[in-house]
Amino acid sequence: MQRSSLLRLLAALAVASTALLAFTGCQSSAQDSAVPWSRPASWEGSLPGVGSGGP
Repeated sequence: MQRSSLLRLLAALAVASTALLAFTGCQSSAQDSAVPWSRPASWEGSLPGVGSGGP
C-alpha cells in the first residue's frame, strides 16, 4: 500500500469516527433530576447582605 493511500484511509477513519461520536452524543432521561430548574432559588436575584437572610 502506498503512503498516500494509507494517509487517505486514516483520514477517512478519523472523520468517520469523529462523526459517529458527534452524532451519538450522551443519553439522558427526563427522570435524572428532580431539581426545578425553571424556578429560581430563594437567595437568587437579591443583593448579598441585604434583606432578611443575614444574622
